[in-house]
Amino acid sequence: MKLMQTMILSCFMIFSMNSLASTFAEIQQNAEQGNALAQAQMGAMYQLGRNGVEVDKQESAKWMLKAAEQGLVEAEVFMAALHDRGLGVKQSVNIATQWYEKAAAQGHGTALAILGRNSAAKGSVAFNYKSMRLRAAKQIPVEYSKRFLRQK
Repeated sequence: MKLMQTMILSCFMIFSMNSLASTFAEIQQNAEQGNALAQAQMGAMYQLGRNGVEVDKQESAKWMLKAAEQGLVEAEVFMAALHDRGLGVKQSVNIATQWYEKAAAQGHGTALAILGRNSAAKGSVAFNYKSMRLRAAKQIPVEYSKRFLRQK
């Protein structure tokens, strides 16, 4: 019984490892061919250290930049957060703001909020946008990476 369980578990692990490897290879191939979502997924894998790759913030930023330059709005917000924090790129509030502006021009809610252009910003409630921007910049790389990896 134990031998049978060990064999089944071994087969499952080998299948899982091969499945991840082909998934990474397929995503990488699509990314290299210019697919913006695949480029964002590559950036996400390097951001989180998923699918057999080590965490590499610079490699993450390189792939995410390719997706953002093609107008993938969530990649633009991702790049803004990276620049706000200096993760894999030079820290620059000005460059971060430029990326948020591009995303806001596409109607991206988070970017609009960070720039103080949502309807709540026009209300009477006092709000610390600098504090919100810093919190968002910490959460966006992880949360958006997870979103990209769930997409097909």
